[in-house]
Parts: sequence; C-alpha cells; structure tokens
Amino acid sequence: MGCSQDGLVRVNQYALVSYIPDPLGKFLDDLRIELAPGCRPHAHVTVLPPRPLQGPAERAESELREASSHFHAFEVTLGGVEIFEASEVIYLSVARGERELRRMHAQLNRATVEFSEPYLFHPHITLAQNLPHEIVQDTLKLARESWAGWKGMVTFPVEELSFVQNTAESVWLDLVHLRLSHEPAGMVR
Repeated sequence: MGCSQDGLVRVNQYALVSYIPDPLGKFLDDLRIELAPGCRPHAHVTVLPPRPLQGPAERAESELREASSHFHAFEVTLGGVEIFEASEVIYLSVARGERELRRMHAQLNRATVEFSEPYLFHPHITLAQNLPHEIVQDTLKLARESWAGWKGMVTFPVEELSFVQNTAESVWLDLVHLRLSHEPAGMVR
C-alpha cells in the first residue's frame, strides 16, 4: 500500500470503467446518493470489475493502453432497473452496447489485470449495493419509480476508458484515461 498525494492510502484493487457524461451521469449520481446515502458515486459502466493486479500498475497501464487502442467508440443505451438476487445489488440494465462491453471485458481481462471474477461478467450500472436486506425491496421500488421519471437521454457514448485504483478510504482514483478510436474499423492498425 502507498499514499497518494492527497493522503489517501492506495490498495491493490483496480478497475476499468467508462464514466457516464452529464446530464445522465449527474442524475444517476444523485439517484445513487438517494438510494444509498453516504456513497460517493461517479456514474460509470464497468469493463473490468475490481481486482488485484498481477504486477506493477505501470505495466497494467501500458498493456491496457495497447489493448484498448484496438477498440472503437460505441454507444450504450440503458434499459430498466433490475436486481442481482444473489448479492441484492440494484442496477440499470444495458439494452444496447452489451455485446461490445462483453467483448472488451473478454479481450482486456489478460496479463497484469487478469482476474478470475466471483460472478459472471454482466454489463450494468450499479445504483445501490450493500444495503440492509430489510430495505432492499423498498429501495428497488424507489429506484424503478425514479428511473421511470427520468425524461432525458438514456444513451451515452463510450469513448474513453478510465483505469482506476481504490483506496483504504473507498475513494477511487483515476490513474489513466484511454481514448477509443473514432476511425473506421479498417483504419486502425
């Protein structure tokens, strides 16, 4: 473990995400705070769920930079509010873009960032987790009502990936941002 410049204690837990831009991102952040007060959200779709590294972060960054250069930007469209029954995590489903996210996950889960995850990869946007069991159903109902009331866009671009590191204080720090290609598929080398 090491300290970051702002005094946070870094831990060996990393992820790869794509942040959701405003106004949708702000709505989802506000909803997540309403559903799970005390959390510190930054709305995102996860490509590589949290994991320890099998080597130095610098090597992982380099490998991810190289591997992600082969992917093209795409759009994700959100679906409805669902729940993972086993973990009682409340989430938004991915209606479009799931195939691309699964492909990215499969191709990037290698080398220094390779990890055998406890759950099958399922693209989603987390809205609430680690809730007391007795409030899960009420929280699910509130999440569905709030999402139904959202009248803005439900589609966002995935143009950049962010390699992030967790801290002992549960604050995720951005390490590097990786831009995806906007070139036609035949143009990328």
